[in-house]
Amino acid sequence: MYQSPARCLCSALPALCCAPTSASLLPPRSRAAPPPLGPATPRAAAAGGPPAPGALPRTVCSMGNSTSRLYSALAKTLSSSTVSQHQDCLEQLDSARLDPIDPKDLLEECQIVLQKRPPRFQRDFVDLKKNAASNHRPIRVMQWNILAQALGEGKDNFVQCPMEALKWEERKCLILEEILAYKPDILCLQEVDHYFDTFEPLLSRLGYQCTFFPKPWSPCLDVEQNNGPDGCALFFLKDRFELINSANIRLTAMKLKTNQVAIAQTLKCHETGRLFCIAVTHLKARTGWERFRSAQGCDLLQNLKNITQGAKIPLIICGDFNAEPTEEVYREFSNSSLNLNSAYKLLSPDGQSEPPYTTWKIRPSGECRHTLDYIWYSQHALNVNSALGLLTEEQIGPNRLPSFNYPSDHLSLVCDFSFNPDPDRLL
Repeated sequence: MYQSPARCLCSALPALCCAPTSASLLPPRSRAAPPPLGPATPRAAAAGGPPAPGALPRTVCSMGNSTSRLYSALAKTLSSSTVSQHQDCLEQLDSARLDPIDPKDLLEECQIVLQKRPPRFQRDFVDLKKNAASNHRPIRVMQWNILAQALGEGKDNFVQCPMEALKWEERKCLILEEILAYKPDILCLQEVDHYFDTFEPLLSRLGYQCTFFPKPWSPCLDVEQNNGPDGCALFFLKDRFELINSANIRLTAMKLKTNQVAIAQTLKCHETGRLFCIAVTHLKARTGWERFRSAQGCDLLQNLKNITQGAKIPLIICGDFNAEPTEEVYREFSNSSLNLNSAYKLLSPDGQSEPPYTTWKIRPSGECRHTLDYIWYSQHALNVNSALGLLTEEQIGPNRLPSFNYPSDHLSLVCDFSFNPDPDRLL
């Protein structure tokens, strides 16, 4: 069952407890340096499938029971800390005393764990720049519903996905590998139920400031051997941004508090001195709840209008909206006075159509292919320089997602943004 954050922090990578942490200590077949951490150079491209025949059996570790050598300091640092579990509070852990880690070392450890799995999918960025090059580095934003571990193993019934592909000690490494490959400046995640024992201890040591807001009544808690509630998490690089303001928002519908949440943070870009707001959310799922999602969307928009002073502060909203573009909540965001546009529409030939899917899975009720995930942005104040292309149907394979290749039933979305030099002219 749910373990306290302080007790779980020592087990960020339990499957790696015997893995060497230096390239010089790797076995001969793994001695080569890992590929560069960039979007166009993943491990390799291949179709989905089970582990190679003759692969050595893997030891299955339960959640939070052993310690990686590289991260054993976590146990010493936090063993005497008392962390509040009140789920209505902002969950922030002090990682200032922990030594930073090199992302190459973490990637190397992940690849050791994943060496019997098929290679990671190849995805390329699409250049969308229309204007002259910006005079500042782009801001890379990553949106991803990573699939809560308790739901993946206990509730979601992915009938074509072997249970072996969902084992956390390897699936978490696939998630980390995807994050390390694209190196986002800002990372927005949904269905995070391993925040305290995986994402906060690791990402904080990679230089991210971390925030987590769990659902008040997470369905993960109904699953035996769960790791606590799932929720939204937001991470940003402290060397690029300064936190000005942070708000945890419990969404309402018809004036009633709901089980869905959002995080909204106002950041200051060190390089330009400009402010912007980044928000992450996860709206109510399931067919039949369209009006409920619409009400939640209206509540979120009203909160964001207040935070951004009516669009004076540029805004980026990442989320799993659980809504197709035909739903009312999508139209509310498209027609909002915040002047929002959906970044992934720009990948279409006319710039007006969403991708055909951002999630593709097979459940007992049948095959589900939907567009539910979005990155919205202030189109008067921000430009989309590039966006990460989606996996093709051939790459995804006939058994769909998740799989041995890909750790979630949702695809990650990644965009590079730059500030418009004259935002008021387009408002």
